[in-house]
Amino acid sequence: MRFRSRTLRSTSLIAAIAASTVAASAQNAGMGPDPKLPAPDEKHSATKYAKVIGWPDNGAPKAPAGFKVTRFASGLDSPRSLHVLPNGDVIVAESITEAGVADVAKPVKTVGMMQAGSTALKGANRVTLLRDTNNDGIADERHVLLTDLKQPFGLAYVNDTLFVANTDGVLRYPYKAGDTRKIEAKGQLILALPAGGYNNHWTRNLLSTRDGKSLFVSVGSGSNAGENGLDLEVGRAAIHQVSLDGSNHRIVASGLRNPVGLSIEPASGKLWTAVNERDMLGDDLVPDYITSVTDGGFYGWPYSYWGKNPDPRLAGQGEFFTKRALTPDYATGAHTATLGIQFSTGTTLPAEYRGGAFIAQRGSWNRSAFSGYKVMYVPFRDGKPEGEARDFLTGFMADGEKGEVYGRPVGVFQDQRGGILVTDDAGNSIWRVAPGT
Repeated sequence: MRFRSRTLRSTSLIAAIAASTVAASAQNAGMGPDPKLPAPDEKHSATKYAKVIGWPDNGAPKAPAGFKVTRFASGLDSPRSLHVLPNGDVIVAESITEAGVADVAKPVKTVGMMQAGSTALKGANRVTLLRDTNNDGIADERHVLLTDLKQPFGLAYVNDTLFVANTDGVLRYPYKAGDTRKIEAKGQLILALPAGGYNNHWTRNLLSTRDGKSLFVSVGSGSNAGENGLDLEVGRAAIHQVSLDGSNHRIVASGLRNPVGLSIEPASGKLWTAVNERDMLGDDLVPDYITSVTDGGFYGWPYSYWGKNPDPRLAGQGEFFTKRALTPDYATGAHTATLGIQFSTGTTLPAEYRGGAFIAQRGSWNRSAFSGYKVMYVPFRDGKPEGEARDFLTGFMADGEKGEVYGRPVGVFQDQRGGILVTDDAGNSIWRVAPGT
């Protein structure tokens, strides 16, 4: 009887995977290693904003059969990114919400660069520690570690030091894992960064290198396609690397419009990033993507997209760069707002979800039909994507006709017990997905 039960669960899981793969393929054709690219449409101006209505008391996103979804934490203030400490505690960056448009995903138009601390922004601007003391998938302790930050996003912890990426720079603080007291020490700036950015490109992510000697730092563009002048894009649309003390700063790769997600692919040890691509060229153009990062590589922005396809708005410009533009590895659909990426490790998850990439998509605004608003999974083999993406966590869209959403996924992470944590900034929650019923 036990064997039969396992067989039924396996069959159910396979059926669910097949159904979600078909659904994902039908939603947006610009997917996979060789996406279909329509001709660019410079007159495209579709705007379809999602209105956040919040989660009902017992509401939750939906995972495939065989998984259990719990609300790891609720009542947060725009949780965007988090980090799992060595002792299992979770620290989360509670960031900002645009004043006056808290429930609407409208783009922020900027002249030059939006400055940190702008009166157009509000929010917690803090780092909070969450602890699950009884391992039930729900945090039962909450402690504020840092306040008065400037749009914090990326977090990293190396050698008893906590690193926080504000929109205008990376700070380091002395901290020992397990301590729940507020950090009173003033942060030391190790790397200044250009602040703000077009349509939420204020985020600055962090990831420590495998040897723990330096940090990768992502910085998005300050514009959609260079319309504010490329002299304002110095150091932007790029992934940086810096030693823990602020020395040896360099740019690893550039031409990446908004490289939010950072994760190390476990088989190859290579850095991968999730990139939010440009707007206003068509419903199905330009596809967001995930890609391995080539040291010294240039990925096209703003002169070209998906490799060497020229952006008509910059016709005749940047031919030197366009000829050298690298083609990304895997398209994740146009205007999906692909932000987070996390490779799964360990053996907690079923075999079908080991070694591949979980990808968080916050959702579209510049498209006549909604796309994104979910977490996908892309299988990998030998360090490369293999097979079609399939839906993993859905149900964020409450009513597609009305454009209402319960929440919006931003980041995806894996905790010490192998569960998948998803930050939901609009739903002010963190979700945990793990095997169970």
